Amino acid sequence: MQAQKATFTLPDYILNELTAFSEELGEKKSHMVAEALSQYFDTLDLKLALKRSEEVRQKKLKTIPLEEIKKELGLE
Repeated sequence: MQAQKATFTLPDYILNELTAFSEELGEKKSHMVAEALSQYFDTLDLKLALKRSEEVRQKKLKTIPLEEIKKELGLE
């Protein structure tokens, strides 16, 4: 997996906890942050799916029938 450097600011208490866990577990802080964000993004994916589902239920969001998509892509 390719990695890129990023610079961001964290509150002191989060950085202190990250440092403590990193030292105790012998893991790199960057790895721990990447894992934490990956798990958080899974949570956000679910939250967004629930939001969109509610928008469809309330008819605020239009859906496209599968048959229409197949036809547009030439899959019929």
